[in-house]
Amino acid sequence: MLIAGFILAAVAAALHVYIFWMESVAWEGPAARKTFGIGTDEEARLTKPLAFNQGFYNLFLAIITLLGVVLAATGGADSGSATSVAGLTLIFTGVASMTAAALVLLLSSKEHRAAALKQGTLPALALIATAVGVLA
Repeated sequence: MLIAGFILAAVAAALHVYIFWMESVAWEGPAARKTFGIGTDEEARLTKPLAFNQGFYNLFLAIITLLGVVLAATGGADSGSATSVAGLTLIFTGVASMTAAALVLLLSSKEHRAAALKQGTLPALALIATAVGVLA
């Protein structure tokens, strides 16, 4: 189950790298505008600084999670080594933060519930699978 957790965490991180790209690099492009419901050029221009910053939050969560996967996978996750413990801590921190952010979006915005479920499902599954793997 631990390997499944690592894979889910890595895929969740990849999704958050994509979200970073949409928010921080391609915000004014057609894909980002459609995804985030940005209707006008003016709206895209006005919200660009906020999206840019938010995109980096997503990137940092992805980096934390991916670093955790690498450390835990190479440190012998069953051995209790310092590398393994640090890796698992980073995985739990990254995917729990992703899940919590998606939950905030889910509860605060009716029109963004589908997006919250899309961005929160993988990290929630990674959190569960990794926890089960550690406890097994």
